[in-house]
Amino acid sequence: MSAVTAAVATAADWPEVVAVRTRVFVEEQGVPPEVEQDAADATAVHAVSRDATGRVVATGRLLEREGRAVIGRMAVEAGVRGRGHGAAVLDELHRQALARGLTQVELHAQVTARGFYERAGYTAVGGEYEEAGIVHVTMRLLLGHGALRT
Repeated sequence: MSAVTAAVATAADWPEVVAVRTRVFVEEQGVPPEVEQDAADATAVHAVSRDATGRVVATGRLLEREGRAVIGRMAVEAGVRGRGHGAAVLDELHRQALARGLTQVELHAQVTARGFYERAGYTAVGGEYEEAGIVHVTMRLLLGHGALRT
């Protein structure tokens, strides 16, 4: 079995990115469709991970705000959770942040995913709050200079 990897999404990947996010956020978690997609999608760097058949099964996006990388819209298909696809997407987004000179990363984690981000080195800052009807916590990570893998 080959290692799970992720890559920067292309325009051709966009329909699959939308499909994964719709299944996870809208259908599974009840997020309103008009909240799930926003104008930031047009300027974000999107990463995708594919299953053995080549189908996109995980995605996330990277934005730059005030000199900080902001990761969001991390979505992994229910059937492949725990198999490394989310970690691969997160690693690719970290590489993209470093390539842009961004070492401070912030994200709003659903509290159910807090452990996943802690295992990736993130630390919670502040208390819990609700976003799109789901409890979240802000988490931050300082990317080390040795974190860029080729």
